[in-house]
Amino acid sequence: MKNDIDTYLEDNQQSRFEKEEAYLRAKKKVDKIVGFYWHFAIYIVVNIFLIVMIYSKSGEPFWSFAVWSTPLFWGIGVGFHFLGVFGTDYLFGKDWEQRKIERYMNKEKDNRRWE
Repeated sequence: MKNDIDTYLEDNQQSRFEKEEAYLRAKKKVDKIVGFYWHFAIYIVVNIFLIVMIYSKSGEPFWSFAVWSTPLFWGIGVGFHFLGVFGTDYLFGKDWEQRKIERYMNKEKDNRRWE
């Protein structure tokens, strides 16, 4: 009977450990997402300010490299931050390749209706 109780306690502890581990992984992921959103919000606010200030003070045309260089290079960094947080699955999805294959197969089938 003692062995039955020990086994139950170990399973319960294992279950609690797995739940806590899952919670910590989820919290870490949410923290990364929040960090990205803050980075993106700061990027928008600061670059609007910089674009207005550089354009008004430099005398350069609005679409010149001097006005848009900071948003461009910082935007590349924000893009890499996005990929680091969300990964490429966000853009293509896990079954993206399969959907594309089916779409092209259906398109080919539609083109061969006369056969």
